[in-house]
Amino acid sequence: MTPRALQQLSLSDASSVIELFRAGAAACRGASCRRGSIDLIRAPGHLIATGDLHDHPHHFKRLVEMAHLGTDRARHITLHEIIHPPNLYNGVDYSYRALARVASLKAEFPEHVHVLLGNHELSQVFGAGIIKDGVKVVEAFNAGLEAVFNNDAAGVLDAIKEFVLAMPLALRVECNRPDGGRGIDILCSHSLPGLAMMSRFDPGVLGRELTADDYQPRTGAAHIMVWGRGYDAEQLEDLVERWGVNLFILGHEKAPDGVALVPPNAVVLNSDHDRGVCLEIDLSNPPTPQQAVLGVTRLTTDAVFDDA
Repeated sequence: MTPRALQQLSLSDASSVIELFRAGAAACRGASCRRGSIDLIRAPGHLIATGDLHDHPHHFKRLVEMAHLGTDRARHITLHEIIHPPNLYNGVDYSYRALARVASLKAEFPEHVHVLLGNHELSQVFGAGIIKDGVKVVEAFNAGLEAVFNNDAAGVLDAIKEFVLAMPLALRVECNRPDGGRGIDILCSHSLPGLAMMSRFDPGVLGRELTADDYQPRTGAAHIMVWGRGYDAEQLEDLVERWGVNLFILGHEKAPDGVALVPPNAVVLNSDHDRGVCLEIDLSNPPTPQQAVLGVTRLTTDAVFDDA
């Protein structure tokens, strides 16, 4: 079975694209794995954890193929930071198409596809300025919508906002120890609050629904969480105590080799460049942070997961 996201979709017709984003939003909110502001899954099973994607079409295709969605080998998969690629066409960004494919994938497989809120999506729908490699990425994205949809661009952007504001902040994974007992809990999220923002952050946000205030710059819990950088061991240990999480799998930070360890228990993944990676986890035998760093799969190779 080939997911619709890998088939030919009508991505230049405003009505069709709006429908895709609204279907993705409904799937985010209505999935049985949704718990307040997060998704929750439990062992047994497998997870493919990813880092920032930034409209890398080949890596996206490979990740979807690896997930075996719609089959008896289906894995859970996280996707985040989907828009704003490094390569533009005459200064215009058409990465709404990547976001629409992800919305289609979520609508088709709501219990296995976990689309996590990222800072670029959040900034796009609120019109906040981001300059990346000298490019004003929000303006470039809007130019792409206007070039394709003309007078319907505002309606498409409204549907994108609906999808983005339906995204969970994180995926929580309750794993088992190899002996069958309750063991490691994993939290996959785009980022964590930066050390300097912890005094303003509401750690209870993972246990409740998001509100409009949570998206406010520099004060809202969702905004603080997706923009965070600069964690340290003491802060990570504090979040371990608050959330009961043993391993954090994040994006947002640059990892030139595709993966980096932030001691003692945070693993940063990048999936958007030539050294991009993903991490497959057997939820009945979860890795330590050190094992996770050594166990990533390069997305540019022909390596495949062993189903044994």
